[in-house]
Amino acid sequence: MKIDVTDMPLESDLAAINEGLTAFNTADVGPSGRQSLAVLIRDDTGRTIGGISGYTAWGWLFTQWLFVPESLRGQGMAGKLLEAAEAEASARGCQGAWIDTFNPQALKAYQRQGYAIFGELPDFPVGRSRYFLQKRLSPR
Repeated sequence: MKIDVTDMPLESDLAAINEGLTAFNTADVGPSGRQSLAVLIRDDTGRTIGGISGYTAWGWLFTQWLFVPESLRGQGMAGKLLEAAEAEASARGCQGAWIDTFNPQALKAYQRQGYAIFGELPDFPVGRSRYFLQKRLSPR
């Protein structure tokens, strides 16, 4: 056996890790039911210019990416995106949602949407903190 450190893993390498972890977790706590979830902002031509990318699994929504173009900031767009994602997550039976950020404006936006901090990682990046937030949902 050997340990190999790389910044260029093959897709098959990542697949082996994913498959092994998925099998372990399924045996440990049951299947995740992981399902992608995206809420997209499209311009007048139909081109995606922002939105949310995440997934639902084990009864939780995780918002991995949330991007609002500068021209739409300050208009409540992040809240609209989160509301749409949360509604879909609730329809999927989710009881909670979580998100993380190190951006102070995003932190305030998430808190306005009812998210509460449950963890902080100081100096990520240096000079800022990364905050982890959660919100309870009502499954339908």
